[in-house]
Amino acid sequence: MKNLIKNKYFQWSLILFFGLFLGKLIFSNSTTSEKHDHSSSENLNTIWTCAMHPQIRLDKPGKCPICGMDLIQLNQNSDNSGSNTIELSTDALQLANVQTSIVKREKPEKEVRMYGRIEADERLMQTIPAHIPGRIEKLLVNFTGDEVVKGQTIAIIYSPTLIQAQQELLEAKKLANTLPGALEAAREKLREWKLTDTQISEIVNTEKIISNFEVKSTVSGIITKKIVNQGDYVSQGSALYEVSDLSNVWIQFDAYESDLPWIKQGDKIQFSLQSIPGKNFTANITFISPVIDDFSRVAKIRIELANTGRIFKPGMFATGIVNAKLENFKDNIIIPRSAVLWTGKRSVAYIKIPGMQMPTFEMREIDLGPELGNSYVILSGLQEGEELVTNGVFSVDAAAQLSGKTSMMNRNKEVKDEIIPDYRKQTSIKLANQLNLIFNAYIQFKNKLVASDANSAIAETQNLSKQLESTDLGFLSGEQQVYWLTKSKLVIASLKEIKQNSTIDEVRKSFITVSENLIKIFKAFGTGNNKAYVQFCPMANQNIGAFWLSTEKQIKNPFYGNMMLTCGETRDTIN
Repeated sequence: MKNLIKNKYFQWSLILFFGLFLGKLIFSNSTTSEKHDHSSSENLNTIWTCAMHPQIRLDKPGKCPICGMDLIQLNQNSDNSGSNTIELSTDALQLANVQTSIVKREKPEKEVRMYGRIEADERLMQTIPAHIPGRIEKLLVNFTGDEVVKGQTIAIIYSPTLIQAQQELLEAKKLANTLPGALEAAREKLREWKLTDTQISEIVNTEKIISNFEVKSTVSGIITKKIVNQGDYVSQGSALYEVSDLSNVWIQFDAYESDLPWIKQGDKIQFSLQSIPGKNFTANITFISPVIDDFSRVAKIRIELANTGRIFKPGMFATGIVNAKLENFKDNIIIPRSAVLWTGKRSVAYIKIPGMQMPTFEMREIDLGPELGNSYVILSGLQEGEELVTNGVFSVDAAAQLSGKTSMMNRNKEVKDEIIPDYRKQTSIKLANQLNLIFNAYIQFKNKLVASDANSAIAETQNLSKQLESTDLGFLSGEQQVYWLTKSKLVIASLKEIKQNSTIDEVRKSFITVSENLIKIFKAFGTGNNKAYVQFCPMANQNIGAFWLSTEKQIKNPFYGNMMLTCGETRDTIN
């Protein structure tokens, strides 16, 4: 009986053991599977990077520690599309707010906006002169803006010359019987002083000399300039006042040189005035100046207006708009300005490829026509009906750049693309010392560009030229001499260009060639006793990129200075 009980306990114990073993086995496999899946999901975790500095890799969104730009999501999925195409996940599209629209043809109309001011019509501006010399006894019009009418007395002049002429007239009267021609000659002389026949006859009859002479206005209008003051002496023909007839006025608009091809004489222009808000006026362009101002780079566009009620006052500011229809581009494609990435030399847009399982975009180089405010006329590169990225295009291009695809900014040419010979084993101590002087002179030059000091940078080129030109080539073999001369002549020529430059931008442009060829010299012959870092800025040289040398690994950008001091990366080291 005891043996039977013992057997039963043994059997239950055996069953319990096998149950625990199977459970552990099952749950262990499940846990292993879960761990494997978790590991896979970790591999798909999002990485955030900078469009301008791809070396930045972070596990959460934020700002680039180098340039401060917003980080973008790096797509780590395999992309088997072509070099001009890029695949983006749906989440990435939503995050970048990528929007598209259908390419279509429209009638191009360019809105040309101009600013100007009201001016008096030059053809209606006149001066009131003094017809006799003398002293201004009294001014009857004392301020600008006053209105005068033709024939109105505006001043009184005391004229000794006129008194003498009147005395001659009275003497001629006494001699009229003996010298009949003298009286008429004396009358004619007074007529030249603008005395009327009535005034002359009154002098003859009363024999009273007029000492103060009234000056009459010869025109009607508004006094725009008072030239004389009471008590002034004036000569015959001297201007007393400037008068403008404001029944008609001009508006002179400033048109930029780039807008002139779209404006022609006779075009309608709609304009408004700050002093008359809410009201628009329309007129035709009557004149376009054939001369462009050297300083402002604008040409004058004129319209003429009838100034009924004198609502248009000289000096008022006006805003004009011309809606120019571009007849030469009436059947071209027009796309929004936001769809274009412009590098200065080429323009890029992205097209969404239809029928793809994942959203796929293709980069297109396009030729731009005239700018239409917030849009462009497209000359080539796009077809009607294609789906164009109109918002978030920079994010798409950044994703292409980070994936190694063709993009707006990935046409960088590496210095190492050229096969550079290695002559360092044959470099003598004396040549190494000369290389050391050249390298130090280059670093001084580069440091002045980091500080954006154009004058000091130009001065440093003299030392660098001197060190290059004084190099003793007797230490070099024929092949080595040829390589040295080929590269050093390019450097010296660029340094001579710098001496003729005056702006920091011009100096930096020549610095590209100087650095590129000196890097090749130092790679071929060494840098003396210096360790040099070859560093690269992707935004320099109009986004083509450019290299420079530094003695420290920390980036100090010579192409932008304090504007983007830490923009760049170290690409190579020369020991």
